[in-house]
Amino acid sequence: MQAQILAPAAVLVVWSLVMLYWMALTRLPAMKKAGVDMGARPGGRGQDLEGQIDQKVQWKSHNYSHLMEQPTLFYATVVILALVGAGAIDVMLAWAYVGLRIIHSLWQATVNKVPVRFLLFVASSAALTILAIRAAAVTLFADPSAVS
Repeated sequence: MQAQILAPAAVLVVWSLVMLYWMALTRLPAMKKAGVDMGARPGGRGQDLEGQIDQKVQWKSHNYSHLMEQPTLFYATVVILALVGAGAIDVMLAWAYVGLRIIHSLWQATVNKVPVRFLLFVASSAALTILAIRAAAVTLFADPSAVS
């Protein structure tokens, strides 16, 4: 297994946890300020806070949710490449994806202008698409007689 391709995935995991704590550290005081009683409604979800607390506080939550969505494809792709042997271009694409996702997070959590956020999403999605195609190709066209 190649640690170089796993490093970007590990960094994205850590970044996702940073966003989780940032969300909690801003959301809990906002809930208190808005008079939201967490125990009032059993089974409540984060989405229930829409319109009850400042939307800028919710931006962190929205981004955290995004980090639980598309990056799952990234993690699977990186594991596939780690198992079959990632090349330098794969490592570069993985770092590009992670860098763009971190910039996307910072933008969405602070400024949240959709046109820029959308461009960051498209760019990271392009990096992931190329990475996924490379992972598919290396597995589909692998020589079964080759022993690693």
